[in-house]
Amino acid sequence: MKIKFPILLAIGGALLLTVLFSCSGPLGRGGYESAPYKTISSDGAFEIREYPEIVVATATMKNGNNNQNSGFMSLFRYISGKNEAEQKIAMTTPVFSRTGGDLQEMSFVLPEKVAKDGAPKANNNNIALNKRQAGRFAVYRYSGRWTEDRDKKARQTLAKWIKKQNFTLTSVMEKASYDPPFTPPFMRRNEILVRID
Repeated sequence: MKIKFPILLAIGGALLLTVLFSCSGPLGRGGYESAPYKTISSDGAFEIREYPEIVVATATMKNGNNNQNSGFMSLFRYISGKNEAEQKIAMTTPVFSRTGGDLQEMSFVLPEKVAKDGAPKANNNNIALNKRQAGRFAVYRYSGRWTEDRDKKARQTLAKWIKKQNFTLTSVMEKASYDPPFTPPFMRRNEILVRID
């Protein structure tokens, strides 16, 4: 079956735009400041990382199917100027999410300059500014669109690897999301990470 040239051109253009938007510039992950870390060791999709202390804005998420949306929108309004200084704050990566039992939290990493100068207090009492302690983390990286099933399998995969390495966990597992919603699934960067001793 022959594919017409205009169709090939359209597909090629769409793929090119996808790469540009997802990997660089202000619309993709490459255009955002990212939480710094040092890779200690790598094993395929697994890494051991050292993270320094970073300042984050954290929202407690509501229970229910839209809990992640409620947390994200609260934080997005905060960085959009809904704070005591009416200061707009640049988006960063990753977005950290911790869930488990009664724990339902989402955190935005604050840009280094904002953290250094003093982040403005949120107008929303549901948002707290705090320091995320430095530490060593085990990390599993995978692609694809987020689903509960894929998230569960990723956590199980990391847990099995950690067990083989004889590491001791010192926190609950959390999710790190790096990409805008329009990023194609195969280009997405998702991570599950956990503190280790």
